[in-house]
Amino acid sequence: MTKPLNNTIPNNFNYKSYLNNKDIYYQLKIESIEVIKDSSNVIDIIKNWILKRIDKIDNTGYMRAFVLGDNSLIDDKIYEIYQEIGVTHLFALSGSQVVLLSLVILRFLKIFKTRIKYIIAISFIIVYGFIVGYPASIKRAIVFFIIASINKLEVINLSNIKILFLTVVVLILSNYKIIYDIAFLYSVLTVFGIFLAREFIDDKNKFKSSFKLSIVAFLFSLPITLYNFYELNVLSIIYNLIYIPYVSFILYPFCILTFLFPIGEDILLFLINIMEEVSLFLNEISFLRFNLNFNLSEVLIFYLILCIIFKYNKYKMSWILYFIIILDVIVPYIDSNLRVYYLDVGQGDSTLIITPYKKEVILIDTGGKITYEKELKGSKSYVSDGTLMLLKSLGIKKIDYLILTHGDYDHMGEAVYLIDNIEVKQVIFNQGGFNNLEKQLIEELEKEDILYKNDVKSIKLNRSELFFLEHSLYDNENDNSNILYLKSYKYDFLFMGDAGVEVEKEIFEKYDLKEIDVLKVGHHGSNSSSDKEFIDVINPIYSLISVGRNNRYGHPHKEVIDNLENSIIFRTDIDGSVVFTFNDRRFNIQLYKP
Repeated sequence: MTKPLNNTIPNNFNYKSYLNNKDIYYQLKIESIEVIKDSSNVIDIIKNWILKRIDKIDNTGYMRAFVLGDNSLIDDKIYEIYQEIGVTHLFALSGSQVVLLSLVILRFLKIFKTRIKYIIAISFIIVYGFIVGYPASIKRAIVFFIIASINKLEVINLSNIKILFLTVVVLILSNYKIIYDIAFLYSVLTVFGIFLAREFIDDKNKFKSSFKLSIVAFLFSLPITLYNFYELNVLSIIYNLIYIPYVSFILYPFCILTFLFPIGEDILLFLINIMEEVSLFLNEISFLRFNLNFNLSEVLIFYLILCIIFKYNKYKMSWILYFIIILDVIVPYIDSNLRVYYLDVGQGDSTLIITPYKKEVILIDTGGKITYEKELKGSKSYVSDGTLMLLKSLGIKKIDYLILTHGDYDHMGEAVYLIDNIEVKQVIFNQGGFNNLEKQLIEELEKEDILYKNDVKSIKLNRSELFFLEHSLYDNENDNSNILYLKSYKYDFLFMGDAGVEVEKEIFEKYDLKEIDVLKVGHHGSNSSSDKEFIDVINPIYSLISVGRNNRYGHPHKEVIDNLENSIIFRTDIDGSVVFTFNDRRFNIQLYKP
């Protein structure tokens, strides 16, 4: 039994917080599972029957998503494309399914008295909630339907907004942590926006009405999206005009029909292929895509302005919304700080440097460890995903220089994956011949027409300069590492790659490197590097060791820690990512502990 960890890379998903908000505080590692007997619980029996039937009919994962809200079997790459074009909400169980089910039930029961119809409908959707596991959006829809039904039967005459308010109060009183559930926030705020903007949405022209509805839904979900995912696709307003009716009136109903009558399996597959092909095409359109980051105060201000606009019909005030977005785009570029992110990528290396005003973005190494999830679809997760999310949150769309200290997998193993997912202007290799991993990367670079070099002496940066310290060629990849020296404002940073003791001696004899402010310790704290004589000469104030938790190499070694006794040591396995933020007046260090 272990405790879950916090995110150790800034602005990434915090799994520990996510679990804690669901009252989960420990994880169990299961060695084996033995089925003793089948569950006798009626809900379990129904759900297992549904799952078995779905698995016989459909292997795309879409039927699971639409019937049970489980999208884990949809292909990862396709699902990422749905995220990028802004339509993933269609795969989450939401109020629309509850509304559709309740309408169908009420229509079938029209021969019964009104009160009996609503009692049966409420009972049915409560059971449906148990079957799908009561996700937050379904809870909201079911409680809303129950209160709305009481409102109708007892003629209380509450407005929809008041019913929504009562729904939120009931759900928060039953479990206040629901306010941390993103699906709940999306559901409540989007529905609130639609109710509030009813006058704006209503139009005799059905297309205009649908377009206005899409705009309102987009605006009221936008702050939650930017606060959590840092990405905005304005064209999703238009895309949803296509996807919502297609999914709601064609694909979703056909999933239900195919579940009941499997003879329609081929037609369902055809409908899914149409949606995937259209999505692949739309994903190529990069126009009106932004990476922004809203803080909590900006979220609240945004919603306040939206309420003023739609409550008092002050539609001309919409320019304020554009002003907030523009402000959020401009503000990061007036940041005079230089930032150095030593990223926790496990047993590997990766350092991100962002110069003042975001003039240049430099990534030194990528890390390189692929974890295969033990799921049916065998998906892969990359440590670079954390780096990409960080860049997205900072509004960064390109890397100016990708510097690879040397050709080992734990330093450059994810370079190909990285260039496939973000624009890279130039790649810089170390001296010496290219190994197989580097040759593989070069093939991709030439395909993408990306410039690459291995004979760089220095790079002039905004308010700083990055030097490539020269040393002899050796017969191994580690000792041929690029050794980098960053001089910025009044601070000196030294990056040793995996260079060993012999290289260290050559470096301190050739260069005057006394009183280094921050040392990136060589070779993850191995005793093949960080010789005492070298450390005594450079005398670092801070030392950073990039090392994996419980690694099999025993890094960092005790003698290295002893050699660094006069330095303040940070370790990524203990301290997570370490961020140095500084200019000519201030120097700040921030840790992202696991």
